[in-house]
Amino acid sequence: MMDYRINQLPPHVMIPKRTLEHKVAQQDKSFEKILKDTQQSLTISKHAEARLSERNIKITDMKWQQIAEQVSLAKGKGVTDSLVLTDEAALVVSAKNQTVITAMDRKEATERIFTNINGTILID
Repeated sequence: MMDYRINQLPPHVMIPKRTLEHKVAQQDKSFEKILKDTQQSLTISKHAEARLSERNIKITDMKWQQIAEQVSLAKGKGVTDSLVLTDEAALVVSAKNQTVITAMDRKEATERIFTNINGTILID
């Protein structure tokens, strides 16, 4: 006959709950940080890099971070290719690949038609 009772482990074998929670919290924080760092980095294609240089478009590191964050959010909502509009530039970004495909200044962008995008991100 089977014994269906739950047997407790001796006290010296049990791990205090507080220690387990602390270890889990530490692991979660480091995992979140790693995930956040990898998700919010953008690659700039050679083509886009050339366009930024040719057109003398300067985007600050803080603005790049903001763009990366918004592209990551858009990707989470199913956007694969987006138009990112900032004060300085219009960027076509593959959210799927986290890659800036091309860039132009805002004045030039007003004279263009953008195709093959399924999302737009406005950044002030």
